Amino acid sequence: MGLKHTNAVLGGALVGGVVLLALVGLVYTPHDPLEGDLLARFAPPSAEYWLGTDEFGRDVLSRLMAGAGVSVAVSVFSVLLALLLGTTIGVTAGYAGGWVDRGIMVLVESLMAFPGLLLALGIMTVLGPSKWGVVLALGLAYSPSVSRIARGAALSLRQRDFVIASRATGHGGLWTVCRHVLPNCLPPLLIFATSIFGSALLAESALSFLGLGVPPPLATWGGMLSESRNAMDQAIWLAVFPGAMISLSLLGINLLGDAVRDLLDPRMRGVMA
Repeated sequence: MGLKHTNAVLGGALVGGVVLLALVGLVYTPHDPLEGDLLARFAPPSAEYWLGTDEFGRDVLSRLMAGAGVSVAVSVFSVLLALLLGTTIGVTAGYAGGWVDRGIMVLVESLMAFPGLLLALGIMTVLGPSKWGVVLALGLAYSPSVSRIARGAALSLRQRDFVIASRATGHGGLWTVCRHVLPNCLPPLLIFATSIFGSALLAESALSFLGLGVPPPLATWGGMLSESRNAMDQAIWLAVFPGAMISLSLLGINLLGDAVRDLLDPRMRGVMA
């Protein structure tokens, strides 16, 4: 229990730190993250520029703070969209059963044959780089996995006594789903949401790194990594700091996700680790 508690605290601290950095970055940054000073190009970390500057003389710390807001916002909205779409589709399939279930799951299983990032890449190739395009692409890419979780939960609930009793008393399907099925689907969906949140953060960074994500001049951690490729020999900090932020964020999300899983479903301890 001691190690699990420590991991939960560490995960919460890391995620909380990233969220705090994102919130502070919305109202304050040491320097303008978009404004450069060509006289301060590739300045190393110092009292004025704590994490150095990039090739345009832009403050790396300020861009990390601004990028935290973009990355967190895109990931959160992507997960919310995936939960909305996936839960609606999965619960509909699981509760309705029959040909509705079979038809929906053929489509879902077909989409799940492709990795989420690959689906997002295909969608962004069509949509072009934009912040809300990334949200849409990632939300659509991860919704099939959510659908499968929601369907499984709905299938196990549709024959439970309280659901059968609700139908027997004359309540319609929509009322029964909203009152009895959806609330009982939440624990596995919340557990899964922590997993896809980390995946969405990493995918957003990958898309920005490839030039298919949030377009410049907005700062993103993946975009900063991409910009650092041509300056690795003279400004290693340009890759180290955004890379560290991505790594620490993913570590925190995974640790916190394990804690949420253990809290909501103790039977799954050690199964999904």
